[in-house]
Amino acid sequence: MNSQQSQYSGNLKYAVDIVLCIDATGSMGAILDQVKESALSFHQRLNTVMGEKGKAISQLRLKVIAFRDFGDHPDDAIEATDFLLFPDQATQFERFVRGLRPTGGGDIPESGLEALALAVQAPWERGLDRRRHVIVLFTDAPAHPLGSPAQTRAYSYPRSMPRSITELFEQWGVPHSQGAVMENSAKRLLLFAPEEPPWAQIADDWNNTLYFPSEAGEGLEEWEMDEIINTIANSL
Repeated sequence: MNSQQSQYSGNLKYAVDIVLCIDATGSMGAILDQVKESALSFHQRLNTVMGEKGKAISQLRLKVIAFRDFGDHPDDAIEATDFLLFPDQATQFERFVRGLRPTGGGDIPESGLEALALAVQAPWERGLDRRRHVIVLFTDAPAHPLGSPAQTRAYSYPRSMPRSITELFEQWGVPHSQGAVMENSAKRLLLFAPEEPPWAQIADDWNNTLYFPSEAGEGLEEWEMDEIINTIANSL
């Protein structure tokens, strides 16, 4: 039993998986540093809030997907970790996050939908009594359409990628959707993104989604991180 599980003291075991999709292009600049610092304190703050509610997370895993632009520089269009178990692999998580640098990006739209698709397809926890599967996406830019030739011709473009936003929506799934790859009762999507395509459309059409419109150049405010923490804690 790891140290996280040893804190469990209740009748139900809670498993929380979180994927942080972070825009790491040049335009993010100081915003990326703010997002990184918030990400590094995330698990401690979540545990504190859960403790205040008399709950303990039996298993907490975090995964990071940093994205740029396949059409601009395919070598580092996606940088990602596996799911990392906390607190056991916290050092590995911190090393990866601190190593992210705001570079590249090319034109204004980025490969945000590809990052979101990889998050949806992640190997989410299926055991324990209650589960929460959370995707948090931070960006200051619109996204290239899925299936765009400028993206798909990149040698590093993932073969598992859906070819349209409709196909991605099917993978996200609605109740009783045959194409869904995520568990409907467990999933949550939190978008910190500008009011530009496709983010507003996703906010309108996708279930279990919270949208926090942002302006390019603005940072991640403390209340926004609190929203993420409380969304998870209040839903368990």
